[in-house]
Formats: sequence, C-alpha cells, structure tokens
Amino acid sequence: MKTELCERFGIEYPIFVFTPSEKVAAAVSKAGGLGVLGCVRFNDADDLENVLQWMDANTDGKPYGVDIVMPAKVPTEGTSVDIDKLVPQAHRDFVAKTLADLGVPPLPEDEAKSEGVLGWLHSVARSHVDVALKHPIKLIANALGSPPKDVIDQAHAAGVPVAALAGSAKHALRHAENGVDIVVAQGHEAGGHTGEIGSMVLWPEIVDALDGKTPVLAAGGIGTGRQVAAALALGAQGVWMGSAFLTSAEYDLGVRLESGRSVVQEAMLNATSADTVRRRIYTGKPARLLKSRWTDAWDADDAPEPLPMPLQNILVSEAHQRMSESTDPTTVAMPVGQIVGRMNEIRPVADIIAELVSGFEDATKRLDTIREC
Repeated sequence: MKTELCERFGIEYPIFVFTPSEKVAAAVSKAGGLGVLGCVRFNDADDLENVLQWMDANTDGKPYGVDIVMPAKVPTEGTSVDIDKLVPQAHRDFVAKTLADLGVPPLPEDEAKSEGVLGWLHSVARSHVDVALKHPIKLIANALGSPPKDVIDQAHAAGVPVAALAGSAKHALRHAENGVDIVVAQGHEAGGHTGEIGSMVLWPEIVDALDGKTPVLAAGGIGTGRQVAAALALGAQGVWMGSAFLTSAEYDLGVRLESGRSVVQEAMLNATSADTVRRRIYTGKPARLLKSRWTDAWDADDAPEPLPMPLQNILVSEAHQRMSESTDPTTVAMPVGQIVGRMNEIRPVADIIAELVSGFEDATKRLDTIREC
C-alpha cells in the first residue's frame, strides 16, 4: 500500500485520519498513517498550543497534521455586535423544551457551560493556523473548502501543504486553481459536512477532472482494507478517514460510563449503517449525524429551521455538552458516517490500521487471482 504521498509525507501507509482526539491522532501517526488533529473544538489559542506541544512530545517524531474549519466570514464578526444575540429566543425555547422532553439532565452547577465552539468563527480559525505553524506540522486541511488565498500562501511559505475537502468535481477544480495541494474527495456517505454525490461516483469523477495535476484522497464510507483498495483502484492516492476511529480505544473525549466507553461510543456500537441522517442541526451546514431522539425532535413539524453557521452551533452547544455527559445513548448528537454499521467493537488504533493493511493486501491478491484466470 504505497503511493507517492507516502514518500511525500514520510508515512508508511497513505491513510490520513481526521480526529478531534490528540490521543488518536498520535496513535495513527505512530502506526504508520498521518494523524490529523481537528482544531475546531479549541476556543482558546493557548489550549491548542498545549495540545500541539503534547503532540510534538508523543508522536515519536512521526508526522502529523491539523484540520481547521474556515467558513465564510460572518458579516458581524469583528464588530461590536454580540453574535450570541443573533440567536432567536424561539430557537432557545425549542432546545430547552426538547432537552426536558428527552430527560437530559442539566449540567452540574460547578461546571462551565459551553457557549459555542468558537472554532467555527473565521477569526478563530485563523488563530489556529498561526498557532499550528509554530509546530512541525506536515499538513493543514480545511473542512469547508479552500482557505483564503493569504492563508494558503502563509502555509506554503512555511513549507506546509494544504488540503481541502470537495463534494463535487467543480469544487475540486476550484481548490486546485486556488493553490490547494491535495483534494479530499468526500462522498455522501461520510460523517460531518458532506455533499450529495456518493463516493463510488465522486472519487473517479474528481480524479479525472484534476487529471493528475493534484493528488486526491478518497473519503466517505471507508472502514475496511477492501474499501481502501477500491479507492486506490479508482485513482486516489490515499484515503481520508474519520468515523472508523471514533470507537478506537484511544478516543478519550466525553464522559465515561461504567463500561469504560463514552455514551457516544455506546450509541455507535449499537448502530447500523442505516442509523444516520444528514441535517443542518449540528453546525448550520449539512452534516451527517448519528440518528437519535435528538435528531428526531428536529424533524418534527413544530421544529424551527436550523440557523446558519456559526449561530446553530452557538444555539445547541450546551445541549451537546449535556447529552455527551448523560448516560442515555439514545439522545446523543454526534457526526458519524454510514460506516458506523461496521463499528461494532472498541479496538486500539494500531489494530484498526493493521486490519486496513491486511484487508487491502487480501483484496489485491484476490484481484491478482481474477486477472490470472
């Protein structure tokens, strides 16, 4: 399982893994892939700085990257207008009623309430870039398309390539024109922000559109070595994964239950590939989420329309915090792809990577046998 990207990034396998957990990111890099730490959860630049210092000390010198979320600038951002006041009271009332109906307990009185993930703000994402470039990162990815030209130039000046997610060939070509170095072709099956086109159609479409000018990573629905082989057979230079590592043993975000697993992991272990929905209720942009009583409530006739980014996240942030700290897996809110149906056990990152590699080898050997016939 070797491609040009392995040599370019100094990695053993062309497996790029996005994760909000530094423990998972470090484990991926040590296992031969490229761990890409999601930065959106860091509201404070000092917090990100501390985590990246930890990454530097715990990756055994292996390469790693970061993922930012840099949406279009909110018109009021940077002015005296309080963004929090743009959230309608009717929406707040709906969230409060829904949490009560679902029986989600309030936070302890001594626990700080989340006021929204400020990483969705353009200015905060820029601060993430500034902090990250002080560290030996090997990649900056943007989950919402091409970063602004000056950010791309800033990364290139530091010798760091830039990746951007695309859900169509048109978007991929625009990324390449903007100077993006790697396009992540993310199919409809993926968790988080995702488009309308399925992976098996999208991957070769983007590969053909770019015509070798920009390498492509395949994303969306990948959880086995056979799917990695399919992605490479369709012209990708590697894969971009995320969901399959949410049930890794190293994933340490969220309150643990008596089982040792988080409530979110419990929900995922019991889900099938049909148990996801694509909605705007998480961030304000279409994102695939685990289906739950929370998502059902937003599908009801009396539910309000989701707000645009970043207002929707500000609206539901405390609700997400409360649900992740509860003990009821039926009320969680978590981005995850359709591959969740295969995420049936907690395993170390190294075992997941090893199974991807062995599955890839088995698939390619099977193809060799078919060709010999």
